[in-house]
Amino acid sequence: MKCAVYPGSFDPVTFGHLDIIERAAALFDKVVVCVMVNYKKKYIFSEEERAALLKESVAHLPNVTIECFSGLLIDYMQKNNYRVLIKGLRNSQDFEFELSMERVNRHLCPEVETMFLMADNTHSYLSASVVRELMAFGGEVSDFVPPQVAEALRIKYGKDRAK
Repeated sequence: MKCAVYPGSFDPVTFGHLDIIERAAALFDKVVVCVMVNYKKKYIFSEEERAALLKESVAHLPNVTIECFSGLLIDYMQKNNYRVLIKGLRNSQDFEFELSMERVNRHLCPEVETMFLMADNTHSYLSASVVRELMAFGGEVSDFVPPQVAEALRIKYGKDRAK
């Protein structure tokens, strides 16, 4: 069985993330979306909330599962005997960052391959931080995230329910 892991913080999950997940699901028998914890980041949603929102968002993809992990990604990969990492790229800055991470991962565990998928043009400007900033200033995010995520964001930010 060909399996790939798509890691990220997914705070919140966006249509850009879902595009990468759907495309990976078409390429692999199984895709594990791994909700990671980065102790340098301050999250809007808890690890459990992010996993639940992802599960709901990928319910239409039977070969996609959601797992959570805090620690080094390469440790997670080795512990579970996973060999392929999926990384979504929006621009050259993403490439530079992800390439350096790939080099470190390859040094630590040469058996793990990293596969880069370019973001669709319709999502190339989209990031979770853009969504969070829009919400913080009262902007509308329904064009960028699934409906259940938009509602969860409204609740977190204390905004009125969807009209």
